[in-house]
Amino acid sequence: MTKENNTITNSTQLALATKVKDYFQLIKFTLSFMVVFSTVVCFLIAPNEKSDFDRSKVASVLLLFVGGMLVTGSANAINQIAEKDTDAIMKRTAKRPVASGRMSVNEATAFAVIAGALGVFILWYFFNYQSAVTGLISLFLYGFIYTPLKKVNSIAVLIGAIPGAIPCMIGWIAAFGGNQIEWGGAWIMFGIQFLWQFPHFWAIAWLAHTDYTTAGFKLLPGDKGPTKFTALQTVIYSALMIPFGFLPWYMNIAGVTSLWILTLCNLWMVLVSVQLFLKMDLKSARMVMFSSYFYLMVVLLALFADRTIAGT
Repeated sequence: MTKENNTITNSTQLALATKVKDYFQLIKFTLSFMVVFSTVVCFLIAPNEKSDFDRSKVASVLLLFVGGMLVTGSANAINQIAEKDTDAIMKRTAKRPVASGRMSVNEATAFAVIAGALGVFILWYFFNYQSAVTGLISLFLYGFIYTPLKKVNSIAVLIGAIPGAIPCMIGWIAAFGGNQIEWGGAWIMFGIQFLWQFPHFWAIAWLAHTDYTTAGFKLLPGDKGPTKFTALQTVIYSALMIPFGFLPWYMNIAGVTSLWILTLCNLWMVLVSVQLFLKMDLKSARMVMFSSYFYLMVVLLALFADRTIAGT
């Protein structure tokens, strides 16, 4: 009997672990974490937030993190529901829970509705209605505009960059009470992450071009796949990031130290993008992709650290 009980317990634990793993894949946990990371850091950068941490600050950060993960997870679940058939034929996405059949569409839909509603409620109740509305707009744009548009036209990347940059704005807005929101900083943080997404995403689309083409996605700016035109667009958007890097310092959001860090990071993105334009190979595209991952983390942490030290 004990052996049978152990077998049942082990089976139950395995089933539970598998289900948890499926939900992590459904919300694209790594991507969601990166998105919410930008939300939390921008919340801490906002000018009415102090550098010292008390219990209420820790609670606010945790609530913002949970609310952001729920909203982002809901958007990603909607994306996987809509793309279950195309996900099933691409190597990199075939094992996702809905695409593989391990999770039903109804279960994923129920999760998306509950998570989205709860996430928006947390933003509204514990922060302000502006952050909740902004989060809802982001969810709608990603799940119901960007997702279906990916098969229609490459302008989807431009549309997708909006909900991709809104998390910075949500964090900034959430830091303020009532209508006393400093919108200039919100738009600056939005702009930095908005421009960053183009070299980041086009590098990914370059590397996964065969998979995306098989699924019918149109994500590169040129009709003929990875071309000089695509590489040139990557250079242009990377170059546009340079003047935006001056704005946090100019608007007194952060100090001169972060200005130098942002400038160096932006110049590096231009350098690797130019290298892609010159070499036109997968290695260079991979360098752009990995550089973009580190870029956002370094830039946001630099702004936070400089904001904290400056105390302005």
